[in-house]
Amino acid sequence: MIKEVKKILERRNQMAIKAYDQFKQITENLITSKTDDINQISYTLDFMLDFCFDDKILQLYRKLCRYLYSINANAAIDYVNTYRQIWDEKGTQFGNNDKEKKI
Repeated sequence: MIKEVKKILERRNQMAIKAYDQFKQITENLITSKTDDINQISYTLDFMLDFCFDDKILQLYRKLCRYLYSINANAAIDYVNTYRQIWDEKGTQFGNNDKEKKI
């Protein structure tokens, strides 16, 4: 049983490494092109959220949330709060868990 769990975690981590390369490129493209397409940004954040256990992907997620904040603050705050609910109930990655607090 322990071997199976270790195998699953190893595969998950390998997937995160592959996902990071793709999300990095997508994030950079969205920001450098100065896109204001909230649907495209949200779509990316939705998929990124599944991999936010990985510190590198979390940094990209945070970067894209900060960019989204400049376009639509409420949407960005929703993504921060969604991250907190799934991965960071104690509020250590984005700061205080106060939902009214800004990014």
